[in-house]
Amino acid sequence: MKKKLVLRCLLGAPVGFAVSMIITVIISLVIGDGNYHPIVPQMAENFGSEINAVVVQMILSFLYGASWAGASLIWQKEEWSLLRQTFTHLIVCSVFTFPVAYVCYWMPHNLTGVLSYFGIFFVIYFSIWISQYISIKSKIKKMNKKIAK
Repeated sequence: MKKKLVLRCLLGAPVGFAVSMIITVIISLVIGDGNYHPIVPQMAENFGSEINAVVVQMILSFLYGASWAGASLIWQKEEWSLLRQTFTHLIVCSVFTFPVAYVCYWMPHNLTGVLSYFGIFFVIYFSIWISQYISIKSKIKKMNKKIAK
């Protein structure tokens, strides 16, 4: 299990970095001033320079991807109920995601910003969870029909 976890994390780290890069490009395109905006200006202030902030964000993006990939092993705990898997996965992902989001200024650093962040996080998480649940349930139904024939 430890080998699987390490392998998942190693595979997930570059995915986290790639997603982060794509997001910064999209944000830069939306801003539309012709410049690339790799970080939020507050990060440059906190870390002393833009390059320091970019390096921190890069490292956090690798950790973010690794943590989500590693957490995906929770879904393979067949002896756990779906409810236990879901809440364990949600908690693990929240614990790893929030510090990254906070340091990278993905939210305002106040109570309203934190509450808004978690509200959005939970809505996205459960929207994805529900769509996956419906998809898997549909596949199981189709397999059961094939078996019945």
